[in-house]
Amino acid sequence: MSDSTPPPDPRSDEELIAAVNGGDLKAFEVLYRRYREWVAALALRFTGDADLALDVLQETFAYLVEKLPSLRLTARMTTFLYPAVKNLSIAARRKRARFAGNEKTLLAIPDRATAGGSSDDLVAVLSTLPEPQREVLWMRFVDEMSLEEIAGALDIPLGTVKSRLHNALACLRGDGRTRKYFGLD
Repeated sequence: MSDSTPPPDPRSDEELIAAVNGGDLKAFEVLYRRYREWVAALALRFTGDADLALDVLQETFAYLVEKLPSLRLTARMTTFLYPAVKNLSIAARRKRARFAGNEKTLLAIPDRATAGGSSDDLVAVLSTLPEPQREVLWMRFVDEMSLEEIAGALDIPLGTVKSRLHNALACLRGDGRTRKYFGLD
């Protein structure tokens, strides 16, 4: 059985954006294939719902199309896409909650995170962090973004990113359920 997946495109994101700006639709397809899983995972993290995450995936790439042909990439693609995914996810959650007539959809993410047993201790503690701290922690360690990229994606000062990360890690180190992850137990 042959694999119909094309070989990875060696062009950088900047080169692909320039090609898309010039009308190369295949370059857009390469960008889509390159970032669709990352966008879908991030959207799922924000929405807590697989169907909503797929909607956000589509809306994110529609947003990217709207920025063309004048888009100039000045940071990593993930830094550019992060705020769009976040804002579209929040809007999707609000829209669903409004149509559902209750707020259970918005509250389901923390409830699900704390529902597990002892193997979910880290997730449970993470769910108690303030949203800005949790977001920076995820961006740094899950999305592997640099502190500067996080600051750019969130449009906040670098010092604020450092402070949020420091406070989140201090909280995790101080909680008995997560001390083992820091080699303290």
